[in-house]
Amino acid sequence: MRKVLVPGTFDPITNGHLEVVERASRLFDQVVVAVALSQKKNGRGTLFSLDERVELARLVTAQLGNVEVMPFEGLLVDFAERQGACAFVKGLRATTDFEYEFQMAALNYRQAPQLETVFVTASPGNTYISSSIVKELASMGGSVEGMVPPIVEEALRAKLAR
Repeated sequence: MRKVLVPGTFDPITNGHLEVVERASRLFDQVVVAVALSQKKNGRGTLFSLDERVELARLVTAQLGNVEVMPFEGLLVDFAERQGACAFVKGLRATTDFEYEFQMAALNYRQAPQLETVFVTASPGNTYISSSIVKELASMGGSVEGMVPPIVEEALRAKLAR
């Protein structure tokens, strides 16, 4: 059985993330959406707690029978080894994503050469979507419809209304 991880902070999970998970679920036997604790990203904390991010990811992937969502902290390669994963699946939107993800793939390979990294390019409709853009747009009252699943859009509105 080929098990892979789709790792990320998922703050919040977007339609782009969901596309990567769905595509990985068609290519591999089992997919673990690995939600990183990551208290800081780009110098800022996360909007949603780890438990909230895990729950949202579980809700939007519930229809995918070979996908489970798990939180993790620490080194991704250690988590992958504990899970018995053979690879990571990462989404790429633009060349800037590739540069960062290529560095991470090389670092992960150095630590655990038995783990592969598989890159999935975003479909044209998802190339501009990022969690950061979604949060910024939502915080200014803009619509994020079509960028995130409806349940995530509701959670964003509720979180930002506080």
